[in-house]
Amino acid sequence: MLACSSPSGDGGIDNRFFAVVEYVRRQEVSDILYIMSDKRETPLSSPPLEGHHCTVDLRLEKLGLVPFFQQLAEEQLREVNKKFTASHYSKGETIYRQGDSSTMLRVVVAGNVKLVSHTLEGEGVLLDMLQPGDFFGNPTAGSQDVYNETAETQTPACILSIRLSDFREVMNRYSSVAMVVLDITTDRLNESRQRIQHLSTLPVTKRIAHILVTLAHKFGEEDRRGLLIQLPLSRKDLADMAGTSAETTSRVMSQFQEDDLITSGRQWVAIKDKPELLRISAES
Repeated sequence: MLACSSPSGDGGIDNRFFAVVEYVRRQEVSDILYIMSDKRETPLSSPPLEGHHCTVDLRLEKLGLVPFFQQLAEEQLREVNKKFTASHYSKGETIYRQGDSSTMLRVVVAGNVKLVSHTLEGEGVLLDMLQPGDFFGNPTAGSQDVYNETAETQTPACILSIRLSDFREVMNRYSSVAMVVLDITTDRLNESRQRIQHLSTLPVTKRIAHILVTLAHKFGEEDRRGLLIQLPLSRKDLADMAGTSAETTSRVMSQFQEDDLITSGRQWVAIKDKPELLRISAES
């Protein structure tokens, strides 16, 4: 066995050597615990939502973000707000189910909502994730129409609802609202067609890259980890959006992480190299 000793024979080098080894060991353990904690503890900001958070001022602010209300003056927006009713939901509650009568238009004031469509085989396809200021439901639905998706809260949420009959009165009163609703309906139809094309023709790696870039554009916030997608996002959510299995999604995400394109933890993802993900999603 080799032994280290100081020239003076007092064992000083041995002591310093083992002290350094012990320090490094402790530092490595500390780093590992930090990384594990960072993976377990979500960095997403999701403050508890109480009734007083859905104030009139907040309602007006988020209604003002809805595309077809953006041209309204403040007093007009206040009149429109009176036609909406507020409802509070806990995390994981169903707002409406696919196949229910389409009678309401809704706006997210606080929290996050996801829209899921189910196939005849019972498989879910995640259509969209919504944030405050987003509307959902079909603003042009007729009396016999039904919802084509299920709406479920991802976090505690405050949702505004207006009956479609009342919304039609708003469109009759404000022509600018009706014009934008027509444009949005056309845009959504085109987006649906494009989504179907992506799901049926693109390789899964490109689909997931495209989804991550889209979510980062809509929900991304700069963070020490990268561009943090500010909403709960599980592997199953991504799989449902990409139209693939959770196992395949995990493999693709692991490769993205190994390539230093993303970093992720329990139900959160941060984008580290958005240009490269864009390149992957667009390459032929």
